[in-house]
Amino acid sequence: MITKAVSFVAVSGTGKTTLLEKVIAELKLRGYRIGAIKHDAHHFDIDHPGKDSHRLTAAGADTMVISSPEKLALVKKHAEPPSIEELITTYFSDVDLILIEGFKKSSLPKIEVHRRGWSSTLICRGNEHDPTLIAVASDEPLELDVTLLELNNPAQIADFIEKTIIHATD
Repeated sequence: MITKAVSFVAVSGTGKTTLLEKVIAELKLRGYRIGAIKHDAHHFDIDHPGKDSHRLTAAGADTMVISSPEKLALVKKHAEPPSIEELITTYFSDVDLILIEGFKKSSLPKIEVHRRGWSSTLICRGNEHDPTLIAVASDEPLELDVTLLELNNPAQIADFIEKTIIHATD
């Protein structure tokens, strides 16, 4: 099975997460099972001191899972960060589509988020020409060699993803 995925990229603060929330909600209304991956270039910790899960990880557990009736969380230490392909293969076989925030250096199809006044150049059409860019979601008109989507129209963005990612190989 080929996993279908698209990465949303932009400079920090542009509104990737807010847009992804709306696109996920729209795609869920259409009946899709959606996975999400967020790339964090900084150090994060979902474990908090004093919690049992944190105590187990602090004691030296290399992998720790906390599970409840409705969800689970995995904390796995690694020497090198896993590739986006490894994350997809390992954790997302049960979804129809994976929406990714970040991983701008990956070979995945990308939609760049652009907000007027936030950045004058595009990441994928600035100093480097990223051939994996398939669209730009913007709140201003732009001259592009890829599809221009309305940043504030999550239904249009979901339509584009359905057509170009979900149904591309059907």
